Amino acid sequence: MLSSYLPIGIFLGIAVLIVPLTMALGWLFRPKRYDAVKLQPYECGVEMHEAPAGKISVHFYLVAVVFLVFDVETIFLLPWAVAFDKLGLFGFVEVLVFLALLFAAYGYAWFKGALRWEE
Repeated sequence: MLSSYLPIGIFLGIAVLIVPLTMALGWLFRPKRYDAVKLQPYECGVEMHEAPAGKISVHFYLVAVVFLVFDVETIFLLPWAVAFDKLGLFGFVEVLVFLALLFAAYGYAWFKGALRWEE
């Protein structure tokens, strides 16, 4: 039983070691000469002379997060659709519960105004 988890442990160990290893290699090999031009902020190839006027609405971020949540949750329907014939009634009821929770979250986001464009 424990030997069946060995590949997962090896994969997790490699994943944990890769991050510090690549950061250390980047620190060793990157150029360390900085000048005034490299330290300036860069945005889309346009030189910035002053700070942007006005604030960016947080609403754009809310819409993006809501979209990502529902996009990722709907991706979970693909494995269910592939294995639908093997799951039977239990799988059907489970996906109905999942969809009910999804629609409840959508209704909550709508009720809270996260999907409204006017401010």
